[in-house]
Amino acid sequence: MAESNDVDTRLALDLALTIRHDGQGGVADDLTEPGGLTAWVRGHADLLPGADTFIADAAALAAVRDLRAAVRALFARAVRPGDPSPADAARLLPVPQAVLRLNTAAALAPTVPVLTWDDGAEPVVRQQPSSGAVPLPALLARAALAFLASPDRSRLHACHAPRCVRYFIKEHPRQEWCRPSCGNRARVARHHERHRKSAQAVGD
Repeated sequence: MAESNDVDTRLALDLALTIRHDGQGGVADDLTEPGGLTAWVRGHADLLPGADTFIADAAALAAVRDLRAAVRALFARAVRPGDPSPADAARLLPVPQAVLRLNTAAALAPTVPVLTWDDGAEPVVRQQPSSGAVPLPALLARAALAFLASPDRSRLHACHAPRCVRYFIKEHPRQEWCRPSCGNRARVARHHERHRKSAQAVGD
């Protein structure tokens, strides 16, 4: 089960991180066109069945973008009382709408319980698709639902280093930033702010 949880966490987080800092003070979106979604899915071939032959169209892109908006809204709720990512803090979906959107997408692929019982092991029941391939929005929605209901949710944080808009999973209790480079920027910004206030106090 731990491996399954890791997959769900990575998919949910990576979907949210298709909104990112552009390196020039703004925000970039990796999913502005079908080609961007195709590249993102193919970059997750180890996690998404059929990713190596996936080709996105406008409908798939719209569905995944809608799903991402719901995921980011629920990430913002998960990090409370901390602040959400500044990338979309002013335009988050209402939580009930985000939950409905995830549940609706997850329902696109009906599943059935399947029992396995290997020699020397406990019986295990897993949910498997009842027929055919699972649509991409359903796969992503189910990963997000599993992540949000898992212990990993409590380790989710928004990085508030200057110019960063990422969410991240804390790997240790004292971690404040998503990456060391963000920590460096935050320390430099604090240093400059202290000097500015000191200079202002002297001037007054």
